[in-house]
Amino acid sequence: MLSRSAQRAAARAPACTRAASSSSRAAEILAQKAAPPARTATASYRARAERKQQQLYRSLIAIAIAGGAASISQYYIHNGRFLGTAYAEAPPKEENPLVFEESRKKDGVSKEENRDMISSQHLQVKRSWENPGLYAWGSNTGRVVAPDSTENIIKTPRRITFFDGKLLRDVKMDRNFGAAIDERGDLLQWGTGYAADIKAPVATLKGKNLISLTISRDRIIGLAGNGKVYSLPVSAEEQAAGTKPSEASWIPFWNSKSPVSYRTIAPKDLSYSEKVTKVSGGLEHALLMTSSGRLFSTAASSDSFPNRGQLGVPGLTFMTRPEGPYDQPHEITTLKGFKIEKIACGDNHSLALDSEGRVFSWGDNSSGQLGFEYNSESSIVDAPSLLPLGRLYQGSSQQPKVTHIAAGGKNSYLTVDATKIASQGQSINDPSARLGLGRVTADTFAFGSGIAGGLANNRWTHVQGTPTKIPTLSGLFEYDEQNEVAVPIRLSHLSVGSTHAAAVMKNITYTSASDKTSSDDTNWGADIVFWGGNEHYQLGTGKRNNQASPIYIQPLDLEAENRRAKKSTGQKEEHRFHITPRTTATLGDGRKRSVEQRVECGRGVTCVYSGT
Repeated sequence: MLSRSAQRAAARAPACTRAASSSSRAAEILAQKAAPPARTATASYRARAERKQQQLYRSLIAIAIAGGAASISQYYIHNGRFLGTAYAEAPPKEENPLVFEESRKKDGVSKEENRDMISSQHLQVKRSWENPGLYAWGSNTGRVVAPDSTENIIKTPRRITFFDGKLLRDVKMDRNFGAAIDERGDLLQWGTGYAADIKAPVATLKGKNLISLTISRDRIIGLAGNGKVYSLPVSAEEQAAGTKPSEASWIPFWNSKSPVSYRTIAPKDLSYSEKVTKVSGGLEHALLMTSSGRLFSTAASSDSFPNRGQLGVPGLTFMTRPEGPYDQPHEITTLKGFKIEKIACGDNHSLALDSEGRVFSWGDNSSGQLGFEYNSESSIVDAPSLLPLGRLYQGSSQQPKVTHIAAGGKNSYLTVDATKIASQGQSINDPSARLGLGRVTADTFAFGSGIAGGLANNRWTHVQGTPTKIPTLSGLFEYDEQNEVAVPIRLSHLSVGSTHAAAVMKNITYTSASDKTSSDDTNWGADIVFWGGNEHYQLGTGKRNNQASPIYIQPLDLEAENRRAKKSTGQKEEHRFHITPRTTATLGDGRKRSVEQRVECGRGVTCVYSGT
């Protein structure tokens, strides 16, 4: 307690001094100034005790009030509204909570049935072996994709019942006629282009051991196992009316005429062991490649002679051709010295790939399909010209080598292996220079007409003279578990029609599931994609819109797939078509054969067949 002199000094202090003190100190001084002076020490002690007790009560009351307010606020925040004030909403419940799929494996069923239920790919592979045959779709105006149907369009894959259980060596299709080689090497034909009232394929050219086919606008060119090349008209009427060559019969020294008209195409000056090993053709021309890597060209249509430079012989026309048959083969002499390994033909242009990975092109370049910029003054290149592919990887420290070529309509395609090499100016001792050396990237390029989506780069380009990379088919890798290394995904096969195309991926496949392996061990095939024109539903999507980038389609046998899905999960599922790779399998009739599924894109039509 302050002395009287201190109290008088405090009372005499100016107001400004009191205001400068802290608020608590000023309040205490003012309270002491207003309080009556203490009389005795006992009274002063009692007063202090009462003030402390009052302060304690006030503190307890304040704490109780604060705690109650906090409890009430928490209640209203979590359980209700508080007089319209803002509050935090409880998080909404998920409309579609994550649900883990139950195992499709079921008790009481066989190992193979469990495999069917857990894997769509396994079922597709299995059915391709148990029920080999041919699926087709697209334009049916020529009764080709569905010979026994009057429908003009087949929108999704459908089996041609005639081929059920049959293996085929090759198939080629046009909107108006179809041609196939059966397991014995005989030619089968069907469609209105062959005969107007035909409803099933008919064997025409027999006993020649044909191994592959190409077709022109109105003729079929077949290659036999011995290297002989046969050319016959598509029409049954012309086959019956035309000149029929004499053939040796099974009776010694006895010859007879062939039941159908055909011609043989024989390149001149072949060596003793040299023979034709590959044929490819367009609308009016064909290329013949020999076992020595030499290349010949020939006219392949009866109604028109090639006039777009696609024969590869400068100045060659119908009027300037040598004496002899109009379809006699001509060696492409500008390619002498280059060992040709692969050939491809579009409607009116040609490609050739040699053993060193160099590509030559010639013929019509009106859409840039030769890989050169379009020249309005002359859209024809009548001599093989080397494609400048090095510029495609300029500055990338990659060395390209073309591994495959394909063509059709007004489009061309290349597959390239690009190997990582050391950059110029980098020291080999630099660790960054050695990083990735030797790594191979597999790319696919397209050029030509893109107005229907044929470039597969998600663009609709009229003319594309410079090869452009197909993004979804380039730079792909997968992990090889067996060898524990990442490997590039290449293309196994490219099939090109007049406006659309299909690519079979060379991804890792598996076909070794058996009774000795686990029920979780399933087979799976190769990915296959389609793109381009779809004016006749030839892409198999069930819709008519063109596709400018590669897409998957539904499984060939969709009904069987839906039955599997319903049996395993109780509902319909969406799965894509996987094509079965080559393997030795037991067929549905018990035969053991080396078999694979193949795709063939034609002119407005598509098919997938079981190939031997």
